[in-house]
Amino acid sequence: MAIAMDVEALTSFLEREFPQVNAEGMAFTVTDAGDGYVSMRLDPSDRHLRPGGTVSGPTLFALADIAAYVAILAQIGPVALAVTTNLNINFLRKPESGPVDAKATILKLGKRLAVVEISMTSGSTSELVAHATATYSIPPHAPSQ
Repeated sequence: MAIAMDVEALTSFLEREFPQVNAEGMAFTVTDAGDGYVSMRLDPSDRHLRPGGTVSGPTLFALADIAAYVAILAQIGPVALAVTTNLNINFLRKPESGPVDAKATILKLGKRLAVVEISMTSGSTSELVAHATATYSIPPHAPSQ
């Protein structure tokens, strides 16, 4: 797979098309993009934590969803209307309140559907805290794969 958008292009796209993602500060950051994958980092604020000082499940779900979306865009270009059709997540360990890194790897990229695997690790210990798989629908006017 050839990369269509680099880290800078992906970041600009998110800022322009989805400003709500980081409306209250840069929590979700694209850190790397390559053939078939992207890496992102979540720097959680208090609004991302649940009682007990752990990163909340909905926040990890959002990280998985955003990372999958960005991984697909890195390959096909700025297609804002690609949408999640399914996302399954397994929470494996309690993520502490620090950074969480996500690596989204494309398993299949077709003309109409993409399947992505997302591994989320604690930024401080590198332990796997959650694993997700996502399926995205790609609109018919997107570039052919």
